[in-house]
This record gives sequence, structure tokens and C-alpha cells, in this order.
Amino acid sequence: MKTPPRILLVDDDPGLLRLLSIRLLAEGYEVEGVDNGKAALDATASFRPDVVLTDLQMEQVNGIELLQSIQRDWPGLPVVMMTAHGTIPDAVTATQSGAFGFITKPIDKNELLDLISRAIKVSRPPETTDAWRDAIVTRSPLINRLLDKAHALAQGDSRVLITGESGAGKEILATAIHKASTHRQGKLVVMKCSTMAENLLEAELFGRAADTFADAPTSQPGLYQLAQGGTLILDEVADMPMRLQVKLLRVIEEQSVRPVGAADGVPVDARLISTTHKDLKALIMDGKFREDLYYRLSQSSLHIPTLNEHPEDIPILANYFLEQSIAAQNRPRMVYAPEAIEALMSAKWPGNVRQLKNKVAEHVEQCRTPVISVELVQDSLGEHATVLPSFTDARDEFIRNYLSQLLKMTGGNVSQAARMAKRNRTDFYKLLSRHQLDPEVFKHTAGH
Repeated sequence: MKTPPRILLVDDDPGLLRLLSIRLLAEGYEVEGVDNGKAALDATASFRPDVVLTDLQMEQVNGIELLQSIQRDWPGLPVVMMTAHGTIPDAVTATQSGAFGFITKPIDKNELLDLISRAIKVSRPPETTDAWRDAIVTRSPLINRLLDKAHALAQGDSRVLITGESGAGKEILATAIHKASTHRQGKLVVMKCSTMAENLLEAELFGRAADTFADAPTSQPGLYQLAQGGTLILDEVADMPMRLQVKLLRVIEEQSVRPVGAADGVPVDARLISTTHKDLKALIMDGKFREDLYYRLSQSSLHIPTLNEHPEDIPILANYFLEQSIAAQNRPRMVYAPEAIEALMSAKWPGNVRQLKNKVAEHVEQCRTPVISVELVQDSLGEHATVLPSFTDARDEFIRNYLSQLLKMTGGNVSQAARMAKRNRTDFYKLLSRHQLDPEVFKHTAGH
């Protein structure tokens, strides 16, 4: 059965919080109530609400600040503001800043239920299915939070910029967003911005006019036009030449494409998703990427973590790729030895998921037994293979780093550092001695 929609209530008035909870529970919603903005941010991560209903005026973190945090961390999650009559102008400002709407106190039940119902249609469309993310294999909370954000963004039409290292899965995530979006019935078109010369890239993206080439006597539409009603992925958009950046910017602003030599623009209803492994802000500073184009492309943004940031996914990814490679190479069934999986988990992965996939294919090709051994895996990893430290060594390294940070923060003041560590001064000196740390070395380092 489909789970009931979830409402997160935020109000520092316990009476109102209880009353609204009772009303919404009676309507079949799941309800979580908290009395401050900070608790709301924590609850958003754990409760995963479909709508946030929050008071505007609260101490510490107010409704506007909560809205801004949700927009940053959970884009697409509808936020409804509750306000007294005297703060209606502030609520209007919040709505203009992205709040779904506002309702005045005292709360009218029918008005509240109507507003929440409309918000749920935005955040939780009836067609919701997990098929859109089938190509993304994960059990990582970090990646699942990213997918939640991606699904929320997919319900709108904002242009999305996806950043992350090479091999992390940017194009796969962009494809998943298309599958979950309102554009999924249209074409998905991918433009590789780093694979061809400038003139060919221009013709491929924007189309070419009649007689541009001897073997192309008629006008040909570009990928932008072919994506009409669907999604256009600009893969590695940072590699787009400056002249084409100018043209792309004009196309976005005019919402039309003008192929070379054509007099009339062709209306385009294609959603743009861009990806890059480069630092676009650094390129802007160097004059290699247009700042105005950056802001047009990054109406919403997502960052994919490196594989090293979610190593808990390595075992299931390795086994997923193993099944694929066995089928592709028509090899008999084989499995990884437990020690081999441990070696994969402790390895460095500068090439991220793509590198892991290639390594698994290499293991299948090289292995001649039903079990892929740890020796084969370590040999294939070469310089990227690592050996995990013992528990004792890891603990000692952590303690030493912790003590060093305290001494840096206090400029070598042992008494202050001991208080921050909640240890008495004598014990703290013993810890410093055991880990060979001299407080004098950290003098005058506070704030650096």
C-alpha cells in the first residue's frame, strides 16, 4: 500500500502544534511536530516529509531561515508558512522567495487542508515509482538523500547543473532525473561538449542550414530542437567554447533555436541538464566560462559524492557489475572472495564508480576459477590498493589529530584545550606526552 503523505509541523506554540497535529492525523496524514527551526532541519532528514508547515515567527531559526535551508538541502520540498495578520508582508516576501504559500492565524481547517493537498500534488505526484532510479545501485544514506533531492527537482522545470568528479555518475543521475520528470515522454538527448571541434559542435547542437556542407543539401535540426518536449543533457558543459557559450545563452534567454542561416526561430520546450567535473566558478574567474550562463544553467544544482565518500556501496556495486560482466563476457558464474571485497572497500578510487566497473570487468576477464581471489584484486589495483590500519593505530591517529586541532584552536593553551576536551589538566598533559605533542609548537597558531 502507498504510504500516507507526511507533514512536518513547526511551531513554538505547543497548543497550536497539538491542535494541528490532531486535525491532520484525522485526515489520514502522517504528522511529525517540532517546536523550533533547528529541530525541523533534523526532522526533515529523518522523517522525509512531503510538506513542511511552519510558523513564520520563531526564535533562533525563523521560518524564512528554515525555508532557505530547505531550499538549499531539499530543493522542491514545499514549505507553507503560517503567519499572524501583522506579518503578512513577510509571508508574501517568503512566497516570492519560494515558499509554496501562506495561511493566516487563526487557521481555517478547510483552507489548510486545501493548501496542503495542492502542495502534496507538487511534492508527491501520483505516478511516483522507483523505476526512474533503477540504474543507480546504492544503499548509502548519502546517495539516497541525493536521489530524494533529484526526484524533487525532477517534478519542476528548472535547469539543473550536476557537478562531481569524473566517473561519479553525473550522466546516469541526469538520465534518472529525465525519467522521473514531466518531460519523460519526450526524447532524452545527450550532447558531449568535449568530443568534437567547435564548428561541428555548433552544428550538432544548434543545427545546420541548407548547403552548409556539400553532403547536407537540406537544413538539419540540432540536438536542441530534437529534444523538443524532452530533455537535453549538456555533458561536460565547461568544455564548450566561449563563442558557443554566448549562443547558448541567447538561446536560453529567447527560448528559441535559430539554426545557422535560418530566419525564423523554432520554439523549444526542452529541459536543460548540464554536467561538469570542473570548477565553473574558478573558470569564471579565469575568463573561460561566462558567469551569466553559469547562473542560467544552475537554477538548481546537485553534487555527486566520490565513491570514496560512500564506500558502503562498493560491495553491492561490485556484485552488480560482476553479474553484468559475466553476462557480457559469457563466462561461468563466479563470486568475489570475502577478502577480495575487503580489498575493494579499502582501495582508493580516483576514477570513482566507472573505475570500479572497469576493474570488475578486468577481474572477470582474468579469473580462471569460480572465486575471484584477493591476490588477483590487489594485483589489479596496484598503487590504488591500500591496507587498513589496525583498530589501535586508527584510534591513536584520531586522538593525535584531535589533540592537534585543540592546540591549534587555543594557540597551545593547555588549560583551555583541556577544558574543551572535558579532561583535567594532568590527564591532558599525559595524553600530549603519549602522542608526542609539544604545546609550545602551537603557540600563536589560534585562528590559523
